[in-house]
Amino acid sequence: MIPETILYVLFGLIIVSTAIAMLLSRNAVYAALFLVLNFATVALLYLMLGAPFISLVQVTVYAGSIMVLFLFVIMLLGAEHLGGEQPFGRQRAVAVGLGLVFLVELALFLLWRGGMTTVVAAPATPGFGSPAEIGKILFQQYALPFEVTGIILLAATVGAILFTRGDVRSARKK
Repeated sequence: MIPETILYVLFGLIIVSTAIAMLLSRNAVYAALFLVLNFATVALLYLMLGAPFISLVQVTVYAGSIMVLFLFVIMLLGAEHLGGEQPFGRQRAVAVGLGLVFLVELALFLLWRGGMTTVVAAPATPGFGSPAEIGKILFQQYALPFEVTGIILLAATVGAILFTRGDVRSARKK
């Protein structure tokens, strides 16, 4: 195997194992830290694929900002440890069943297709994936969805502030 393939396999194993560890962790802080490791490994995968800007965004936005927010909320609510009871007994059985159905479908697809084949992609043009190119596409071709997303996020922020502000007023009156 060539070193690049070995790295892809290693990163894939790390991504899958950290995702499973995050789901099975009984401590919410540990689960969030497993998710940080998952995000960082995905960023390394993006870097290997020749997308340094997306890799940087992955690290700064997801592994940085979003995870700091998650950890802040976990600590603020005191939800570090999950309860000992298992209220989702039947849902776990359904999830395992659906997972097995997915694996059978994947196996049938690979058998029907004749196995996995190697796909050779066309080489990227110079400047592909650079911040300038992404900015041009984002603000020219996708300007309307970008603005609508901004308005939705602004409305969500204002709503969250108004909801918490009502709690602050009632706490001050007491």
